Formats: sequence, structure tokens, C-alpha cells
Amino acid sequence: MSLENYLIEGGSGVGKTTVAEELQRRGYHVVHGDRDFAYYGDPETGEPVPLRPHQGEADNVRWGYEHWIWPVEAVRSLIADQRHAMSFFCGHSANSHHFIGLFDKVFTLEVDLGTLNRRLAGRPEDEFGGRPSERELVVRLHATREDLPTHAVRIDGTGPVSRVVDEILSKCRETREEAR
Repeated sequence: MSLENYLIEGGSGVGKTTVAEELQRRGYHVVHGDRDFAYYGDPETGEPVPLRPHQGEADNVRWGYEHWIWPVEAVRSLIADQRHAMSFFCGHSANSHHFIGLFDKVFTLEVDLGTLNRRLAGRPEDEFGGRPSERELVVRLHATREDLPTHAVRIDGTGPVSRVVDEILSKCRETREEAR
């Protein structure tokens, strides 16, 4: 296994991409899971699946969300890569149960409903959460927390990104000290 690998999770609009960009700015190795290698596939087998229209837009949005996955072997390979002292994987995957146990620690970014609604309202329609049907799903998932890892370290994502990243890095140091 690589030296240290962390997963930063959370629903749409909580700040995963912003945190990833700040970590990169600070010189850390970051894998943008949603941008770099996510695809629509079967969450159990990993086989790619074509987008299928269902009955109504809300069903299509939910289906797409439930089939947005990461390639398990690519995640394992990146975790095994020892070229980086620390790697941060940022994004959400419907098949994370296949690889979540490989991370040294998992973080979930969390925001209050008002902050979430403001962030989603500012999104363009071609970014997930930018359309009303997508916002409806995001808000429901925010309320139920049904898609978030249960044993993750919760991080308040409402503050300035520098403070959010400082808190994550502090928790990473704690993990390192516990391992000694």
C-alpha cells in the first residue's frame, strides 16, 4: 500500500472539488474521481452501462447517480503507487464499498441546507446539481445521508476552503501519530 491515502466524500455542492483544488495548490497529489475516471457502470460488476432513459427526468437523475462509479482496479492501482507521500481521492462513487477499506481515513464534507442550496443555485445546468431535478435529489440525499460512508470523519465544509483543508490535514496528522 502507498504511504497515505485519503478519500474525501460528500454530496454534490459540499465543496469536494474546491477542497481538491486547494490541496493541489498546496502541492498534494489529488485524484479527482469524478473528473478523472468516473463512468456509468454496474456498481457490483464494474461493467460499463449505457445511459438508459427511464420514466421521467427524476428517475433518470436517480439512475445516473446510482450508476456513477469508479473503476475499482484503477483505484487499487493508484493506492498502491508509492510515488506520492499522500494522495487524496476526491469525489463520490456508487461503488465505493468495493475500495473504501483501502483508505487510511475517509472524510465527508458537510454543509447546512442553506449553504447547500446557495451553492447549487449558482451551478450551471451542465454541472450535476444545476438542474431542478438534480437539486431535488441532492437535497433529499443531504437530509437522509443515505449515500455517505457511515464511519467517516465529518468535516464542516461551510468555512473558507483554507480552513477546511487545514482541518483535513490536521486529521491526517492525527492518523499518522496514531499509527506510530
